[in-house]
Formats: sequence, structure tokens, C-alpha cells
Amino acid sequence: MKKILNPSRNIWLKLAQRPVKPVASLEDTVKKVFADVGKNGDAALKKYTLFFDKVKVNPIKLSAAKLAAGQTISSELKNAIQLAKKNIETFHASQKENAKVIETIPGVKCWRESRPIQKVGIYIPGGSAPLFSTILMLGIPAKLAGCKEIILCTPPDKNGNINPAILYTAQLVGITNIFSVGGIQAIAAMTFGTKTIAKVDKIFGPGNQYVTAAKQYAQQRGIAIDMPAGPSEVLIIADAQSDPEFVAADLLSQAEHGPDSQVILLSDDKSIIEQAISQVEKQLKGLPRKNIAAHALKNSKAILLNDLQECVEFSNIYAPEHLILAVKYPEKYIPAVSNAGSVFLGNYSCESAGDYASGTNHTLPTNGYARSYSGVSLDSFVKKITFQELSKEGIQKIGPAIELMAEAEGLMAHKNAVTVRLKASNDK
Repeated sequence: MKKILNPSRNIWLKLAQRPVKPVASLEDTVKKVFADVGKNGDAALKKYTLFFDKVKVNPIKLSAAKLAAGQTISSELKNAIQLAKKNIETFHASQKENAKVIETIPGVKCWRESRPIQKVGIYIPGGSAPLFSTILMLGIPAKLAGCKEIILCTPPDKNGNINPAILYTAQLVGITNIFSVGGIQAIAAMTFGTKTIAKVDKIFGPGNQYVTAAKQYAQQRGIAIDMPAGPSEVLIIADAQSDPEFVAADLLSQAEHGPDSQVILLSDDKSIIEQAISQVEKQLKGLPRKNIAAHALKNSKAILLNDLQECVEFSNIYAPEHLILAVKYPEKYIPAVSNAGSVFLGNYSCESAGDYASGTNHTLPTNGYARSYSGVSLDSFVKKITFQELSKEGIQKIGPAIELMAEAEGLMAHKNAVTVRLKASNDK
């Protein structure tokens, strides 16, 4: 990690920038694959799975026999997944809203109701880190919302199999439409639809730079996505009361996601920075994914600032996916946090808890998008439809104002739609 001591405010914005990768050739690849899948459907999916993943898949949809492999995971892991499921269900079920009718003026009633998105697609990475936990984070709110069809795409391993934990978790939450296809081609399939995979209305899920670019291209083709995404990241604010061993463990938990991940440590205590960096170096040696984490650490920073208030101000500029307030009185700084995907308070609130089992969703805005996007929630799987009902009294009360406004905009048909009703109500 690069250590930076007391930087002036005029370079904070520069320090908060993420590493930028060239995307021109990536976009060309995405367009090529999309065009092929749009034209040739399943044949193109099989072709690109062989090309990118070096695996022949046939059939693409997993059979009941294949799904049964999910039961081979240990009972201990099953119990852990079930515990996480319960907590995630509890938290997301609490987000359901009841329609509330508001009478804005006598005779004018307005309200809003939720309707599920009919068909949703879930992408689950299945490479070196098969993210079966993301199935819980996306499948549970989709089911609670009432989505009628849930498509799950995940890439096969080198033997053409799907990780059993992915299969078990999908079936646990009630997803049975599982397809052995990943990467750009999976996103294209859910965008256009093929003979095997249905076209969806919205695509969810994390992925590498190819999947991210594919999702953004799908959005250009009229398919909604959960949010713009980028590499995983965490920002930790630590004071003298923090535990350097804990801080280092949290930094590494994000660094191991991928070589393009980024972790940031902010503190008003130079000793804590020194101790945390020392712990990072010590813990890194024992990680199976140490090479990936080490690469991510090259893009990462430990920054000493004057006080914790400055640390929060810098964090708001950075707008992290995950923010850990590893300080003595974290509650004190909650009102000052304006940009973050998910916040973890105190020394024992590790980011891993949110990733797996506390109940909050781990599908969060990255790359600074926490300034304008929320993480996935129950609302991500529904549409909000507004309703209004006007009585004779209602149209009489607001009609004249509507007439004046419509005429001022030069929309006389709009005005007349009110005028004829006012005339009718006065004649009766």
C-alpha cells in the first residue's frame, strides 16, 4: 500500500480516483458477441463458452440430475447458508411497503403501489470464487417481490460442472432455471433471449470487466440493470482505538476479490497506519489468493489526515462501496456519512458480515457510484406505480389551475380535457 501523510485538500480528488483501464477493445468484443448471440442464439452461446471457458456445454440448461449435485455440499455449509438466508429474508421482508392513500386536496386521492418486475436475470460468477452468496442477495428479494420468472446464468468449470454450493443455494431460494453459461454471452442471452434462455426485463449480478461492460451494453439495448459496477472496494476509517489486526484483515478481505480491487485506509493516527500496514504484510503471506491481493494492494493507499472529521469528508469524496468506521464512537459520525454503499460500525462489524449473513445486501454501487446509487434492495425488483382518483369536487377544486397551466404551455387539448369535465360537473 502506498502511504500518504497529511495531503493537502487540493489533491484529495486526485487521491480518490480509481485506476482506469482502457475499454475500447473491450467494447468491440462485447458488440461482436452480442451481435452473434442475437443472430445465432444457443449455437453462439456454445461457441463462446468453448472459446472463452474451454468447455463444451450441451445442454445449456441444467437437468434435474445435474441440480442434484447441490446436495453434495457438507451439512455444516448447508446450515451456514440457511442461517444467512433467514437473516437476509428478515431484513428484506421488512422493506415491503403498504399502499398509503393521500388526499392532497378534498376530492383528490393519490397513492402508490408496487408491482414485481416479471422476468429477472441473475448472473453469478463461478471462476476462482464461485459467489453462491450472491444468489441469496438477489434471489431472496426477487422471490419476496413476486418476480414470476428468475433466470440464473453461471459459467461452468473446466470440467463443465457448476459449483455444488451454487446449485444448493439456488434451489434453497427456489430458483430452478439455471443455465451453464457465463461471461458476455450470458448477458447477451438474457438481453435478446434464445431458444433455451428467456429474455429478461432486468439483469442483476457482479462480474469481471467483461460482464460489467456487457451489462452496460445491455442497458443500451433496452434492458435494465441493477447498477453500474466496477471492482470491489473498501474504505476504512481507523482511530487509536481500532485494532490493527482487524483493520488489516478487512483490507485484505476486499483486496483478494481481484487484482483490480482497491482498498483505502484513513486515520488520524500515524501509529495505527504503520501497525495496520505491518499486519497486512504479515497476514498476506498466509492467504491462498495472496498474489491477487498483492496486486490489488499496489492500487491501494493508507492516508494520514488531521482528524476523523477530515477522514469522513475524504470518504464522502471517494464514495466507497463499503465503509468501515473502526473508531471508538462510530455513531457520532453516522450523520456525516453521505456517500457509501454500506456502512459497518465499530471494531467487530467486519465487512464479511455484510457479504454473507448479517442480512443487508452485498450488491452495492462501486467506482464512486455510491454518490447517486443505492445498493440492491427489495425495491430493485419492483416498479412503483402511482394512482389517482378525482371526484367531482376534486376536479372542481384543481381544474381551473390545470386549465391555466396547460394554456400557458400552449397545450390546449390538455386544457380541454379539464374544461369539458368542469362544464359537465356544473351542468349537473
